[in-house]
Amino acid sequence: MRSIVCNQFAPLSELVLEEKPSPELFPGSVRIAVTACGVNFVDALFVQGKYQIKPPTPFVPGMEVVGRITEIAPDVTDVQIGTRVFANVGLGGFSSEAVVSAKRIMKLPETLSDGQAATFMQSYLTAWFALVERAHVERDKHLLVLGAGSGVGLGAVDVGRALGLRVIAAASTEEKRNLALERGAFAVIDSTLSADEVKEEAKRLSGSGIDYLYDPVGGDLGETCLRALTDDGQYLVIGFVAGIPKLPANQVLLRNRRVTGVDWGGWAGKNPGLNDRMLTQVMELIAAGELRPVEPQTYPLEQAAQALQDLEDRKVAGKIALIP
Repeated sequence: MRSIVCNQFAPLSELVLEEKPSPELFPGSVRIAVTACGVNFVDALFVQGKYQIKPPTPFVPGMEVVGRITEIAPDVTDVQIGTRVFANVGLGGFSSEAVVSAKRIMKLPETLSDGQAATFMQSYLTAWFALVERAHVERDKHLLVLGAGSGVGLGAVDVGRALGLRVIAAASTEEKRNLALERGAFAVIDSTLSADEVKEEAKRLSGSGIDYLYDPVGGDLGETCLRALTDDGQYLVIGFVAGIPKLPANQVLLRNRRVTGVDWGGWAGKNPGLNDRMLTQVMELIAAGELRPVEPQTYPLEQAAQALQDLEDRKVAGKIALIP
């Protein structure tokens, strides 16, 4: 099989495409011929050794795969060869094949393309975990999503709309803002404005201030937009693409604001049963048409390094999938 291999923590350009022996089946497993694998910002962090979890090298990055079952272990009786499935493989997704426990696969609704199915999980489960499990959001309140043109941002826009929130999306290009509008944002903000201008526009659009701030960006923009929150408003810390913000504690105290950490990946590893339940909920809403993952841009497998670099450089509107 063909795989993208990280031999040591290094710049993205040092990823290599290798021919590797096909992995053997183990009890309870299936083999998947991968037709699409999702690309996430966290994959770039893994490769460069910048993530808090550092897997032993060498390893194959990538966690979300879609494909068809080509082989089944003898003790697996409830799936069939040829079934199109999604699987969260943890690591190892940037490959033409994957061997995974049959318990970790999900059949896919025909409403999802291979690309959509391979790129929804990290973005949508982060958003669902943040808004439902961590923030316990209430309908008709205002949600400001920073970085709304990214995969994780668009997922939050879509989930927020489905939960009955009034979503304001901040993104850096017209293409990204249009994607957010298509996913249900009622208003958009050009995030290339100054941080103060973004904050003031969010306050104007919401009437008096926002109730929830979904921030995968950080930096000066995140720190400033904290001040757009109403009394008892909630700041959801998702990530730090622009650097770790220095949140002013007085701005939290004086307005009784709340700051909430959102580490879906760490939580999912400790709570696999609850995460599976959450994944099922999200999949049911996708199948019903309540959630609509974006169709990703695609790159051939051998261009994985370029795909990750484009994602890191924020050149991509929406999501990326690798096609083996």
